[in-house]
Amino acid sequence: MDEGYEVIVRPGGERMVVVPEATFERLRDAAEMAEDVLAYDEAKRRLAAGEEEFVPSAMVDRILAGENLVRVWREHRGLTVSALAEMAGIAQPYLSQIETGKREGTLATMKKIAGALRVKLDDLV
Repeated sequence: MDEGYEVIVRPGGERMVVVPEATFERLRDAAEMAEDVLAYDEAKRRLAAGEEEFVPSAMVDRILAGENLVRVWREHRGLTVSALAEMAGIAQPYLSQIETGKREGTLATMKKIAGALRVKLDDLV
C-alpha cells in the first residue's frame, strides 16, 4: 500500500501527512466500511436483546399511508381495542376515539398505550 507519502511539520509543530488521493480514498472507504460493520453488529445485538424488532412490510406500508399508528401497532400485536384499553388502563371508547382521530391522547395516555404495546412512545407519535 505504500504509494508514498510526505510528512509536513507546520510552524506550530503539528505533524501532517500528505498521501496520494487514491490512498486517501481507500482509507476513507475502509473507515466507512468499519462504521457500517459496527452499525450492523449493534443492530444484531439490539435484535437479539429484544430491544428492536422487525416489522412486516405491509405494516410499514400502512404507516406510510397515514393510518393511525396506535391501530396499526395494536393489530400487529393481535389485540382488540378492548384488550389494549384494559392493558393500558384507559377506557375503551377513549382508545377508539384516539384510533379514529376524533381525540388526541394525552402524553400520559400515549405512554400507557406505548407500554402496553411494548413500543417506544416515538413509535406512536
